[in-house]
Formats: sequence, C-alpha cells, structure tokens
Amino acid sequence: MSQTQAPTAAAPSPSDWCAQMQAKIMAVLDAAWDLAEHSTDPAVIALAREKAKACGQMAATVRKVATMVPVPKAAKSEHPLDVIEDFVGRLDKATKAPEPPSNPPAAQAVAMRAALRKLGRR
Repeated sequence: MSQTQAPTAAAPSPSDWCAQMQAKIMAVLDAAWDLAEHSTDPAVIALAREKAKACGQMAATVRKVATMVPVPKAAKSEHPLDVIEDFVGRLDKATKAPEPPSNPPAAQAVAMRAALRKLGRR
C-alpha cells in the first residue's frame, strides 16, 4: 500500500490563489505582446495571438473557479442586544417618512404662480 505525503504548507486562500494566477497570466500575456510587437514574421504573430487567446480562456476559468468559493459570513455579534438595536435602527430608517425635496421652485413655476395670483386663482 502506498502512502502519499500531505503538503506541509497550507493551501493559499482563494483570493491569494486568484492574485497569483492573475500575475502569472499577465506575465505570459506581456511576453506574448512583446513577441508580437518586435516581430514582423506572421508565424510569430500568430503564435503570440494563440498565447493571448489561451491566457483569456485561462483567466475566464480562474474567474469561474473564484466565484465558486463562498464569501465568508460576517462574524456573529456576541451580544443579542446588538442585533436588536441594529434591527430597530433599520426599522426606524425604513418607516421614517422621506423629507420633501428642499430645492427652490424653478423660475418658470414662480412666474406662473405670480400670474395665477394676479388672475385671482391659486
């Protein structure tokens, strides 16, 4: 029976892994870009395009893998009163009547109101 050795170093966090992969992909993409910029050979340019295309596909896959990792939940409050106070605060905000806008009326509205007052209307 064979035994496998567990890695001694801890696995990187998903965000660290994504950052490392992005750095590697960008390095390869930069190299392909330099290769295409400094060459007039169509075969070399085609190879650089293939590398860039592969980098794009790899980046898309890395993004998909990164979205599979659940977002860590916020730490629960130690005091139940904090939860209640937070709920009451949000409830107060939700039930408070919105304040009317304090913008001054438009000049056209002011002139129209003055004209209506002269005519004896509201």
